Amino acid sequence: MRLRGAGELLGTLQSGIPLFRLADLAVHADLLAAARDDARMIVDRDLELASERGQALRVLLYLFERDEAVRYLRAG
Repeated sequence: MRLRGAGELLGTLQSGIPLFRLADLAVHADLLAAARDDARMIVDRDLELASERGQALRVLLYLFERDEAVRYLRAG
């Protein structure tokens, strides 16, 4: 993947994992794994995002125009 790049699912680049706006899987794999683990922890401990940290996450979701996702947290 480091040699050929991530590619696109639909497009002219080779087939593969889609490109992210903020991260490159080949470069940031360890950071993305930590983010995944952190996200799992917050969902397990504060599903309503009611804690101080949860409220900060709500603000981040809003800033990245993903605040609608809060409605889907309970869906699993």
